[in-house]
Amino acid sequence: MKINISREVLLRMYEKLVLCRRCEEKICELFSQGRISGWIHTGMGQEATGVAIGECLQKDDYLTPSHRARSVMIAKGMAVKYLMAEIFGKKTGVCKGIGGEVHLADPELSILGAGGIVGSQIPVAAGLAYAARMDNKGQVVVCDFGEGGTSRGAFHEGVNMAAVMNLPIIFVCENNLYAEFSPIAVEMKIKDVYKRADAYGIPGVGVDGNDMLAVYNAMQEAVTRARSGQGPTLIEAKTYRWHGHYEGDGCKYRPAGELEFWQKKDPVPLYQEKLKKMKIINQQKIDQVEEKVRDTIEKALQFTLESPFATRQEIAEYVYA
Repeated sequence: MKINISREVLLRMYEKLVLCRRCEEKICELFSQGRISGWIHTGMGQEATGVAIGECLQKDDYLTPSHRARSVMIAKGMAVKYLMAEIFGKKTGVCKGIGGEVHLADPELSILGAGGIVGSQIPVAAGLAYAARMDNKGQVVVCDFGEGGTSRGAFHEGVNMAAVMNLPIIFVCENNLYAEFSPIAVEMKIKDVYKRADAYGIPGVGVDGNDMLAVYNAMQEAVTRARSGQGPTLIEAKTYRWHGHYEGDGCKYRPAGELEFWQKKDPVPLYQEKLKKMKIINQQKIDQVEEKVRDTIEKALQFTLESPFATRQEIAEYVYA
């Protein structure tokens, strides 16, 4: 089903797409300079899927993201300055500096946090969907995960429960071809994750994850189904992570030429060219967006650097024995 998209939404998604890409670039740059402690798991190259997902959600719709899904959180409304502050461990971060890069959450935006264990958010999302159905306020849940998560028992349990109970949830698999360091062929015999939906009796949809409009159309249809009581959908968005599992990963497991092949499918210029052909943007607008995004990120960094770190006492406040 092709959905009509307004000029306003098309432009807003473009700005968010550029913001997400430049944000990932800045975070990776800061990490390489030794200014961020811990780990960074970047979703660079996958931003189109996240932006399209976030654009389809209302503020009170629940989101359980994956550990590299900053794009969907920004698209749903998470401010870059609070996100960046959290990654730096600052008290002004979305989790007061104690969640860190992997465990980003914002209850005010109904973003209930990524888990440190692959696939762990899937049954949590099913529980949220059950609660949403009980509340009967028209909320939906989006659960975002990588293809590695579909090889875990939590995936079967969560999707099966959602299917049997006809819950208002959209499962989105961002298939970037690698689960940590393992190519997809090592994990599963099938080539298309969305075909697993057949086993649960729910719709399965496969889309090009670097084509933001394709993801948006699939998401809107799935959200409409869920919100109207027709149950869950499994969407597989095939994409590619440009960097390794973590920053510093040498990616020796990738075949020669694979990265270059996927970089030609960069979602940013692809979407940019689509909007040019539609006469939605021109070079002047592109430059304006880049300037606006650059200003947002610089202000976010300044806010972060001026913010205090969480103290040892504050870090331990929510830890219990």
